[in-house]
Amino acid sequence: MAKHNKKRNSAFIYEVLLREVVKQSVAKNTAKRDVAITILKEAFKKDTQLKQELDLYKSLLETRNLPERLAEKLIHESLSQHETINQAELFKEQSRVIATVNKKISKDAFSNFVPNYKYLATIAQLFAGNLNPKSKVLLEAKVAQTLMTTSPKQYKIKNVSNLVMRSFASRFNEAHNEMLEEQKETLRNFVNSFVDNGVEFRFYLHEELGRLKGVVKESYKLAEIKEDTVLRDKLDKVKEMLENFNKAPLNRQSLIQVLQIQNLAHELTT
Repeated sequence: MAKHNKKRNSAFIYEVLLREVVKQSVAKNTAKRDVAITILKEAFKKDTQLKQELDLYKSLLETRNLPERLAEKLIHESLSQHETINQAELFKEQSRVIATVNKKISKDAFSNFVPNYKYLATIAQLFAGNLNPKSKVLLEAKVAQTLMTTSPKQYKIKNVSNLVMRSFASRFNEAHNEMLEEQKETLRNFVNSFVDNGVEFRFYLHEELGRLKGVVKESYKLAEIKEDTVLRDKLDKVKEMLENFNKAPLNRQSLIQVLQIQNLAHELTT
């Protein structure tokens, strides 16, 4: 089995650049942050081979809880579609991204930690082809097993407390102008994420989650929180969910969770 070259893994390149956006944002290096965003938008725009391959990676990365038959079918279809990718053009696109990152950001960018790297490498080896029958079957079985596992745990915070959080469901279904300004901003960024593959939404979300973590941290100092163990335990769950937010895929459920926590943060600070 050929050794995995992470710089030729489209999903790894994408994740590296996303983390570079976050890293440069934390470092307040807006110039390099903007460069990383520009590279992402250009490299993974519609009709590129990078975008086509990334979508196939995502289908295997973000899908869970499938029955065995459907898991096997998804793998087969992903491999079939991967064969339609122009490999020569893909190699050129990857080379351009690698060269641009090395020149305009840093060679160290490719050392950014990517938590799901091992699974990305497994998919890459499966996509690479040229496998002997035994290796191919073992890799397909490994990916299928992942597709059949349940999704990462997501904490429900609907009933955090009547004291600090009114029912979100009614507000979510009300007219747009009844929502909090920060909720409107989150929805705007979420809608725009379909245009740029979620790049700026991830960046926005990183900053907003940081703000929400700060609000939750400060809320532990409130007298009503200190005196109510049940409320404090529920707040602990919100804190833990925020800490683990990046481990789950961005989808409608995670969007609703952010909007709910924004409502909670508003109640805690007013």
